[in-house]
Amino acid sequence: MLIPLIADIDAEELELWLQSLNRVLPDQQVITSEAIDDEQAASIEFAIVANPTPSELRRFPNLKWVQSLWAGVEKMVSMPELAEIPIVRMQDPELARIMAEGVLTWTLYLHRQIPTYLRQQQQHHWKQHIYQPPSQTRVGVLGTGNLGLAAIETLLANGFKVCAWSRSPKQIDNVEHFAGSEGLDAMLPQCDIVIALLPLTDATRLLMNDQRLSQLKPGASIINFARAPIFDYDALLRHLDAGHLEHAVLDVFNQEPLPQDNPLWEHPAVSVLPHISGPTDITSASEIVRQNVSAYLMHGSIPETVDYQRGY
Repeated sequence: MLIPLIADIDAEELELWLQSLNRVLPDQQVITSEAIDDEQAASIEFAIVANPTPSELRRFPNLKWVQSLWAGVEKMVSMPELAEIPIVRMQDPELARIMAEGVLTWTLYLHRQIPTYLRQQQQHHWKQHIYQPPSQTRVGVLGTGNLGLAAIETLLANGFKVCAWSRSPKQIDNVEHFAGSEGLDAMLPQCDIVIALLPLTDATRLLMNDQRLSQLKPGASIINFARAPIFDYDALLRHLDAGHLEHAVLDVFNQEPLPQDNPLWEHPAVSVLPHISGPTDITSASEIVRQNVSAYLMHGSIPETVDYQRGY
């Protein structure tokens, strides 16, 4: 059986995916969608996708579901070409572990005042700052899905005080949880570090606007490992310039790659990362795809799909 990989990604990465997927699905043939002619495309029931282009999706009019290789699907749910075809997003425990590792890395980067010491090195300035244990640092996590929960568990294991926010109320052990708009307004002033790990939806777009950023305590820092439009980056820069906020670690941007002339590159209070906080592990993700495809071929069952109304 032919399985198209509809992907607009780097050629080297595409080849790695093809090798891995064909290795775990030896009885199927996973090939690039461009290698499938229109007559064959009309008979295809499901596809594997990664940043698919609308024009390529239109070539497959009879899709019953698609398997995304990425966890984020906000672009796909807005595509009329999919017409609410079930989307299965990547839910890989290894992805959650990798993201939690990144969250801890950059939380410690801020907690141990590495940006300050880097500036001091550039200035040839020798000054020691008082150490503060993690138990005295409150980290607020925006989003309590798989990635958020994994990050929370890792932060707690390393001694940080953790609070969390999501759209609806939840019970999380050893975590003060806040929900809804009023809950976010109540949580933000308590946080030393705020970490965004939530999907981009109509409800979360510009969630962290100028008003919300102004609610953060003086000296607080931001980590955005979610999506850029969740924040008003212009407002964020103003708060950094004014000294209200200490530092921002940004892994996602409205335009990627980040343009060379973007002021974020040179800002002394910004760490720019090239969208690497939660890279998909090709080996483990391919195994997730194998499980989902096998279940469909054997039983006709489609795994949990994206809610188009919520956007995730």
